Amino acid sequence: QVQLVESGGGLVQPGGSLRLFCAASGNARSINSMGWYRQAPGKQRELVARITRGGSTLYADFVKDRFTISRDNAKNTVYLQMNSLKPEDTAVFYCKMVVVLNDYWGQGTQVTVSS
Repeated sequence: QVQLVESGGGLVQPGGSLRLFCAASGNARSINSMGWYRQAPGKQRELVARITRGGSTLYADFVKDRFTISRDNAKNTVYLQMNSLKPEDTAVFYCKMVVVLNDYWGQGTQVTVSS
């Protein structure tokens, strides 16, 4: 089993920044893809960004040039640097890691962008 623990969410004003963290523990060897998703109230969960073990990245159009995903393979950790946050970015953010062929999800961290 793999456990994911997220942190870094909170309340921020429009235009502000937050950095999310997600660390894996347990049987977390050979993590392939790491990613961040978000789910706003009344909406489906959607991909924000993901990164392969080799460092290739994919971003949703709505976060390009504002968010940056990175990972530390030695620490089994994925990060999401979020800049220029907008009220519409308000959501619960979830990390997901793919270990072998299995998907593991974190518990979610709330991000609220409001003045």
